[in-house]
Amino acid sequence: QVQLVESGGALVQPGGSLRLSCAASGSIFNIYVMGWYRQAPGKQRELVTTITSGGSTNYRDSVKGRFTISRDNANNTVYLQMNSLKPEDTAVYYCHAVLVPYGSSLPRNYWGQGTQVTVSS
Repeated sequence: QVQLVESGGALVQPGGSLRLSCAASGSIFNIYVMGWYRQAPGKQRELVTTITSGGSTNYRDSVKGRFTISRDNANNTVYLQMNSLKPEDTAVYYCHAVLVPYGSSLPRNYWGQGTQVTVSS
């Protein structure tokens, strides 16, 4: 089985910073893309940022210049450094990976359980 486990969510004041981590574990052959989504109350889940195994990144416009995604391929871990946080960044943040587990010939989508980020004074 493959698991994605997030950590790092917290309550932070506007303008503050947080670093989220997500570790993928289990029978993993290859991970293509890792990323972060978020879902605020009453809203749909939205893509925040992604990073490929080669290091190519993609960000939604509202977080560009404030959030940075990075990846440790050797440890199947992805990080999200969030700076200059705003109240509108408040959401449950979900880790996502597109990967090929051992025994499979096709990539599959996996999700973490989510970690709460609250930006409030």
